[in-house]
Amino acid sequence: MNSRKDTSGVFPRRLKSARRAAGLTQFGLGVSAGIDEYSASPRINQYERGVHIPDQGTSLRLAKALDVPVSYLFEPNEQLAEFVLLASRLTKDDLKKLTSYLKEALGERGNLRSD
Repeated sequence: MNSRKDTSGVFPRRLKSARRAAGLTQFGLGVSAGIDEYSASPRINQYERGVHIPDQGTSLRLAKALDVPVSYLFEPNEQLAEFVLLASRLTKDDLKKLTSYLKEALGERGNLRSD
């Protein structure tokens, strides 16, 4: 467990919202993410209050248990977070089409720079 506090509040807020949307208790989410049942509820509570933030492996397991992309839990931009969540629900083919459309619409601005 990471002892750093999440000062932005993004991760705690998104975690709690996603957990509630999934209809899970703190205990249920913790156990589903592979956290020991004796500490599952307190650890999720600490994550949701921003007292601690989970390490990368735990974050990935939480996202998987919630059926959301891990990037959704950390993205500070609300619209981009919603886009990430919606895009994650697309089929592989539809995501490929959307990506092509966005690249075409953005032209050169859509390319990542290598410098």
